Amino acid sequence: QVQLVESGGGLVQAGGSLKLSCAASGRTFSRYVMGWFRQLPGKEREFVAGIRWSSGGTSYADSAKGRFTISRNNAEGTFYLQMNSLKPEDTAVYYCAGGDRPNLPIGALNAYDYWGQGTQVTVSS
Repeated sequence: QVQLVESGGGLVQAGGSLKLSCAASGRTFSRYVMGWFRQLPGKEREFVAGIRWSSGGTSYADSAKGRFTISRNNAEGTFYLQMNSLKPEDTAVYYCAGGDRPNLPIGALNAYDYWGQGTQVTVSS
């Protein structure tokens, strides 16, 4: 089993930055993909960014490219989402996730088996 604990959400003005963290524990992650998703009330959870733990290869949703950066710290078993130039439309609950199905697309919801509790990000205009 994998446990994921998020931190770092909050309220920020448009144009500001936030850094989300996700501490992973419970298993080794050499085969895992790790990702960030977000969800608005009444809407489906959507992919934001993903990273392959062993290679460090990354992938981003179009809405995140150029503004968000996903990274990992192998020694600490933690991965991050640095969010810059935030917009009001980035407001959502953000979830970190881990999966053991590296053959599935990194942006696919069903590539992930483990989820954090979610953290609210609110961007004011």
